[in-house]
Amino acid sequence: MIERHHTTARMSRIVKHHGTVYLCGQVGAGPDVAAQTKDCLARVEALLEEAGSSKSHMLQAIIWLAHMSDFDAMNEVWDAWVPEGHAPARACGEARLAGSDLLVEVIVTAAIPGTEAGGAGA
Repeated sequence: MIERHHTTARMSRIVKHHGTVYLCGQVGAGPDVAAQTKDCLARVEALLEEAGSSKSHMLQAIIWLAHMSDFDAMNEVWDAWVPEGHAPARACGEARLAGSDLLVEVIVTAAIPGTEAGGAGA
């Protein structure tokens, strides 16, 4: 069974399937990449909690930066946010984001604790 939450004609913010939660890309508000990353990660964390997961259950993160020159500033916020010992598989690249004011976008896939792949609780 596939569960979709916050669904529009274009996308769902959360999709749950077989014990895994997939989040749509999250962006944040703020004047610089550090502020946007902090806001973005707060949104990721809220969606994970709504889906029955948490940042300690992240499996993968894909991060897009408008400018790779912001890599260190973004990582400073990221490193403080990820629970020690629970870093997901991660990729980071540069991309033109949906708005000229956007500096970072994060896409997360996470496990839902207490469910087994293929289990009914997914």
